[in-house]
Amino acid sequence: MNILRRIAFVLVMVGAIVWGILGIFNINLVAALFGDATILSRIVYALVGISAIVLMATYNHDECLCECNEKCY
Repeated sequence: MNILRRIAFVLVMVGAIVWGILGIFNINLVAALFGDATILSRIVYALVGISAIVLMATYNHDECLCECNEKCY
């Protein structure tokens, strides 16, 4: 997995955790950290969204995420 996909994966996981916290506890961590609707919070949201697009566009069903060089099913 190349470095761009690794970064995108981490950002998507962070975004998923933020959404989970928002759904369960009704706490918006991005707004709490960077302010509500500030340019910085919008950048964070945009990076997470772009990361999801990168992962979808580069998805390969036969790729093994553990890099063990075996075909994953």
